[in-house]
Amino acid sequence: MTARFLAKDRGISLAAARARVAAEPRQTAQGARMESGLGSSRTGGSYLDGQGRLVVTVVRTADAGSVRSQGAVARVVTRSTQQLDATQRTVRSRLGTGFSALGTDVVANTVTVTVPAADVARTRTALRGLGGVKVVGTTARISPQANVYGGQQIAFNGYVCSLGFNARRGSTPVFITAGHCGEGYPTFTRNGITLGRTQAYSFPGNDYAYSSLTSSWTGVGAVDLYNGSVRAVKGSSNAAVGSAICKSGRTTGWTCGYVRAKNQQVNYGGGDVVSGLTRASACTEGGDSGGPWMVGNYAQGVTSGGAMINGRCLQVYGQENQTYFQPVGEILSAYGLTLATS
Repeated sequence: MTARFLAKDRGISLAAARARVAAEPRQTAQGARMESGLGSSRTGGSYLDGQGRLVVTVVRTADAGSVRSQGAVARVVTRSTQQLDATQRTVRSRLGTGFSALGTDVVANTVTVTVPAADVARTRTALRGLGGVKVVGTTARISPQANVYGGQQIAFNGYVCSLGFNARRGSTPVFITAGHCGEGYPTFTRNGITLGRTQAYSFPGNDYAYSSLTSSWTGVGAVDLYNGSVRAVKGSSNAAVGSAICKSGRTTGWTCGYVRAKNQQVNYGGGDVVSGLTRASACTEGGDSGGPWMVGNYAQGVTSGGAMINGRCLQVYGQENQTYFQPVGEILSAYGLTLATS
């Protein structure tokens, strides 16, 4: 997928793009070694240019020959990594938290400061007299996370589950997951950033819940395939027994099987009996709870539970998997939700 993007973006053949992608790890390692050899006072860093060549910057013209002899392109620049790092510290000292983004642009050999468009003049005044700084205004909102997809990990109270589907309640973004994940109204996080707080749950009897979604996240109408791509959600359906079906989850990723039976009751022990579940033969394990099930582009439900041996799904032991999911239609109806689609 990376090579196809590169071929399209750069207007080169797929074969050439694949060769460039294959070379990048070696070039990256070589650049790091050469930077280390020069030291932070004699180089401004290294990068790959638009033609896929390794470029190593040098502050002193005398170092250019050594760079070329090692097969890289030498480029003489004004500022060293040491100087740029010092400039970053000064910028941060002057601005405090008054910026959206801040960092070194190795190609431009500057420190770039991104601020809201309305703050450009103020920022330039605050940084007056400081060389090697570029101030950029933006009207975009920089968030700690951009998108969250079905099947990705959600954490709460020391436990993990999987997000089911993104949805809306009226005009408010929410997401659905398993009821036993939302039991007790926990707050969910992802990568240490708050996702939202459980708004309602039903378990046992049913096994579904929905949570708010904070403004730091965009709930996309798609499911993580765990191969670097996603599958768009176009709507929901209730696939027939015998249908091929797949699910996404943080532990076992994207796995597939068949719909085996509907309207199943499962006893999870301790008096926790759940009814109205669908049984399927895709592999799920601990942590996959709440994750989405799909037939084509159509949502089917969220993982409730399944049979395991030593914490592994049955296929590991040569048996057919027994996994149960809560049909999505009941969840949407119970809470007046609409699936996010794309």
